[in-house]
Amino acid sequence: MKSETTDPSGAMRHREVLESLSGLLLALFVAMISSTVVSTSLPLIIGSLNGTQAQYTWVVTATLLAATATTPIWGKLADLFNKKTLVQVAIVIFVAGSTISGFSQDPGQLIAARAFQGIGVGGLQALVQVVIAAIIPPRERGRYNGYLGAVMAVATVGGPLLGGLIVDVPWLGWRWCFFVGVPIAVLAFAVLQRTLKLETVRRDDVKVDYLGAGLIAAGVSVLLIWVSFVGNSFDWLSWQTGVMVAGGLVLLALAVLVETKVREPVVPLEIVVQRTPALAIIASLAVGMAMFGGAVFLGQYFQIGRGYTPTQAGLLTMPLMAGVLVSSTVSGRLISRTGKIKPYIVAGTIVLVLGFLGLGTVDHATPLWIVGIAMAVVGAGVGMTMQNLVLAVQNDVPLRDLGAASASVTFFRSLGGTIGVSVLGAVLANRVSADLAAALHVPAGQASTGGVSALNLKALPPQVQTVVHTVYGDATAHIFLISAAVAVVGVLAALLLKPITLRTTIDLAEPAEPAAAEPAKR
Repeated sequence: MKSETTDPSGAMRHREVLESLSGLLLALFVAMISSTVVSTSLPLIIGSLNGTQAQYTWVVTATLLAATATTPIWGKLADLFNKKTLVQVAIVIFVAGSTISGFSQDPGQLIAARAFQGIGVGGLQALVQVVIAAIIPPRERGRYNGYLGAVMAVATVGGPLLGGLIVDVPWLGWRWCFFVGVPIAVLAFAVLQRTLKLETVRRDDVKVDYLGAGLIAAGVSVLLIWVSFVGNSFDWLSWQTGVMVAGGLVLLALAVLVETKVREPVVPLEIVVQRTPALAIIASLAVGMAMFGGAVFLGQYFQIGRGYTPTQAGLLTMPLMAGVLVSSTVSGRLISRTGKIKPYIVAGTIVLVLGFLGLGTVDHATPLWIVGIAMAVVGAGVGMTMQNLVLAVQNDVPLRDLGAASASVTFFRSLGGTIGVSVLGAVLANRVSADLAAALHVPAGQASTGGVSALNLKALPPQVQTVVHTVYGDATAHIFLISAAVAVVGVLAALLLKPITLRTTIDLAEPAEPAAAEPAKR
């Protein structure tokens, strides 16, 4: 069977690859649409639940944080167990989290349910990359990046449109933004069962570093909670700041210590400290922070800052995903043809900075065509960097470390996104709170009359709605400028990457050392 589906280099034929990819792409699609279908409807959802700007941010952050914390565990498990089974387990968790989210009765329940859903999302994001790398050589992988780009584009363009339509149709309601992903996930499960054929890899001495992953998640969580509340609930120089910052740093230091001691670290330090993985991780951290942190608030800008409906907001974000689709497809084809990847990563990070600088000029009255061009430029930068940074690392490690290496890059990219959403959300919340208080001549923190959330526009008097539109439209530009500054770090890391020629084999072709050859014999 295996000889019929692979060529001498170990790569699957094009037809078998496409069959296997069908289920993987569906799984990736359902992971992505879980965020995008909510993006344009989230202002209305939080408004309906009478939530705050901080809770708006945490509905997004909770999913990202859970996905970030579990990504390395999924990646390590992929090096130890059957990858297909793990993908299906992640789908089941995702379905459960989506269903619970749809039945939430207040912002707190929604945040908790989204965190549980994020565990499944983390598995899907990490494992799809790992399985693709296990069946397609790096040099050929660019050929299939167009399919990945298409899925990203459809999920990210179709998601906001679908979410907008759901909340705009009276007989559906916002809860279907979470329920709608369930049948797609079930379909992905069935397609994977039918099409994906992978050998089971099982070791008797399995050791998963749950302690390290838990310490990383706890340390990051404490720091993000501090960022969300500092400057609002307590001062920057306060005992709360001292306790939370010190506690977060101690937890992360303990995590590093654990990673140096355990036999199977969840973040393998011997891999991530090498030049290419280290620089790719730094670039992914910066790109993730800028991209997730900036893009998450575009839907809010169009609805709260400009007064458009959720459906209209979904349509207005299409230039962003058009840029992702075109750039990922074109750069993927060129990378497969030349085998060179560094020029496209460098170009992508530079384009990303320029796009965010463009978005940093917008306000509540900026012509939409200017906003559209800036979004398209951001999308082009994302399309040339996100997948290619993972590919650069996968090209540099042997097959036995593929899961851990891929998950490490995805982990730090998600970590960057989590930090970006949390930090930029806190900046936006503090800025909006202060500006609304000044405009409405009320104490800070009371953004509207009668204790109604500023995000619940329909419940506000018309004159207050106008003030909210102006304040949100003008304040959003500041977080895009911060995103541009963060993305500059990605440019520097990309420039320092060594020139990379992608290999044409599934595994490293060089002779294995005794320690590396041992697992292959088992």
